[in-house]
Amino acid sequence: MFPDAGPDSPTVTAMRARELGRKSVVVGDRVGLVGDTSGAAGALARIVRITERRSVLRRTAEDDATTAEGRLERVVVANADQLVIVSALADPPPRTGFIDRCLVAAYDAGIEPLLCLTKADLAGPETVLGYYTELELPYVLIRPDSDLAALRALLAGRVSVMVGHSGVGKSTLVNRLVPEADRAVGTVSAIGRGRHTSTSAVALGLPPLADGEPGWIIDTPGVRSFGLAHVSAESLLHGFPDLVEATVDCPANCQHTAEEADCALDAWVAAGKADPRRLASYRRLLASRSGEGDPREPERNPGDPLAGS
Repeated sequence: MFPDAGPDSPTVTAMRARELGRKSVVVGDRVGLVGDTSGAAGALARIVRITERRSVLRRTAEDDATTAEGRLERVVVANADQLVIVSALADPPPRTGFIDRCLVAAYDAGIEPLLCLTKADLAGPETVLGYYTELELPYVLIRPDSDLAALRALLAGRVSVMVGHSGVGKSTLVNRLVPEADRAVGTVSAIGRGRHTSTSAVALGLPPLADGEPGWIIDTPGVRSFGLAHVSAESLLHGFPDLVEATVDCPANCQHTAEEADCALDAWVAAGKADPRRLASYRRLLASRSGEGDPREPERNPGDPLAGS
């Protein structure tokens, strides 16, 4: 990817040089090229160098670190500045479990999160925003006919990777931001599940702005879950800053699970200092890392419309 490239820069076809060995090249990498970089038909360049990545967004296939598949890390994108978490407010309903996973991954990668709530014409954002009120999480609301100026301003001059469940309107949003992208758009089934439409990650240059850098967005395939087996149990807590202060009063080597009798998190929540759903979500992630839960299926609480991953 070439963040410094202008709108008239040629599209260069290149292959990885043998001397790079098994080192993979992912979307967002900045690379060194040799050979024909003219972009002419039939021209081919070679990738001979991958510059040091300033950030790496990863996910694992599953959350079970005891299996070979669960230990498989997948680099989603390199050199991103911002993770745009796209969630519909209805059809399909929002899943804060998935959003929590993405927040953990963002903080672990050292990139900033942005919550993008689509289909705001079908439902209000109060319940979702209330769940994250202690985090002061930046967000934008998107309707089919809404002006995207606020979102464009947050994307300007940055490399932003967009993630979300299938059916939340991510591809539609990408097509509005970059009309020539022509990303495939799917429908949502009667049971609220979207059909996968994006099949590969792709970097797209945003249209030029009159008063600043346009920026880049990286559209990714729709995912059902965001495995976090590569994230340490301690680092998981970074996605729950509203719970961090309570752990100061935990005994040494506290695992913060429900079985820990002296874990201070329970008293913290009981005192009204954090939403009990946040603690439940954190402990679900702890359990899924050890293979006690299945990250592919949403965990539902009949009393909580936002439960699930």
